[in-house]
Amino acid sequence: MTAPLRRSPLHDRHVALGAKLAPFGGWEMPLEYADGGVLKEHAAVREDVGVFDVSHLGKVTVRGPGAVAFLNRCLTNDLDRVTAGQAQYTLCCDEAKGGVVDDLIAYRHADHEVLLVPNAANTTEVAARLRAAAPAGIDVVNQHQEYAVLAVQGPRSARALAALDLPTGHDYMSFATATRGGAAVIVCRTGYTGEHGYELVVPNALAGEIWDQLRTAGVRPCGLGARDTLRTEMGYPLHGQDMSPTISPVEARLGWAVGWKKPEFWGRAALVAEKEAGPLRTLWGLEAVDRAIPRPGMLVLSQGFPAGQVTSGTFSPTRKVGIGLALLEHPAGSPEGTEVEVDVRGRRARMKVVKPPFVPARVRDRT
Repeated sequence: MTAPLRRSPLHDRHVALGAKLAPFGGWEMPLEYADGGVLKEHAAVREDVGVFDVSHLGKVTVRGPGAVAFLNRCLTNDLDRVTAGQAQYTLCCDEAKGGVVDDLIAYRHADHEVLLVPNAANTTEVAARLRAAAPAGIDVVNQHQEYAVLAVQGPRSARALAALDLPTGHDYMSFATATRGGAAVIVCRTGYTGEHGYELVVPNALAGEIWDQLRTAGVRPCGLGARDTLRTEMGYPLHGQDMSPTISPVEARLGWAVGWKKPEFWGRAALVAEKEAGPLRTLWGLEAVDRAIPRPGMLVLSQGFPAGQVTSGTFSPTRKVGIGLALLEHPAGSPEGTEVEVDVRGRRARMKVVKPPFVPARVRDRT
């Protein structure tokens, strides 16, 4: 029997706005809204400000003496590179083969407390793996349904949050805590759009109030459809498509999120061996030359021979062209700048191999 879909604490507000809802990672989430649609929502984030309900994202707290040291023996990135009040992108990899079980953000509150934000569908698995490995005194608490997450993204995001008297002056990949109604609201300078933005981790009871205040401040609601076009323009990989238990960090160009000098983390031996030997395939960007849109699963051909597969693809609202990501084999060296063909429903469409992003990143911009 299929488990019922979980719902965000903002579900009723999405319905009232005429949102198109769909299953996503075990949750029923808005894809787009009746008064916007993907193109308008995408433009709002690139040019102004939008808010996404991403409450489906996981929330796992790891606490106890030596919590940071414990996580550093499990996750790929080096948590000692950041201090209290900073966040870090990292990976949970399979210990034997090095494939990506999930990618997540780690928020370092203190040496004894770290908040992890994994993907919705993988939260239970990540928490279970950590709980099984945790020594005595380390607690791994799955708080998936206790908090909402609102992503406020775009060049006007700081002004929108300032209107709510929330902190905005901190640096990229850091966070500050505010108090609202006696409860803590974590304001993280992070996001998945490539724009200056913030992600708010708020108790469920406060989610509706903050959503309404953002709406009053003129922030446009945006769905997961626009989130996907925005992240694809940046070349940000999506778990389950561009990385997975069968696609390693080396193949997915995520070696920068691996602490290679650390003596221990899950999957280290396999990943070091792969890095030294060189991957057989690598994630690249595709930009359509012909009128076509690459889609996940489509075959990529080079000089008429199979050369890989599209993992993500969409129409770029900013560039007005089809773009995508693809795992490409490259025995003859780097394919950057070469032309390949993608089998688009039986028709071969020409595309150029490029290195993302497809549009400039502005995550570090000051507003």
